[in-house]
Amino acid sequence: MKVPLTILPTPVRGRGGFARADRELASLARALGHPARVAILRLLSTTGECVCGSIVDRLPLSQATVSQHLKVLKQAGLIQGEVEGPRVCYCVQPAALDQLRALLADLRKSEARRSRA
Repeated sequence: MKVPLTILPTPVRGRGGFARADRELASLARALGHPARVAILRLLSTTGECVCGSIVDRLPLSQATVSQHLKVLKQAGLIQGEVEGPRVCYCVQPAALDQLRALLADLRKSEARRSRA
């Protein structure tokens, strides 16, 4: 059953008529849409920060592939990278994870409201 857009929690509409919160959640979900990126985010969350070479050592992926996944996560704002000499040290952006958590909670609330209706 299709749910009308009128029950979306965020009335601010933008591109394509979708709520800003929905666009933000979709962007973050796209960034997490590959198991390697989830593994990288989990690794960074556990270690605090990590140099790209250390990430490569812990995953069954080439350095170029890891770099591409890091780029996607960075563009989505889930991680940040800081140049330290010839290396780049990556860490999780806690505010982005908080935003993801809030957007998912809001999605859950929308589902609960729909179920009661």
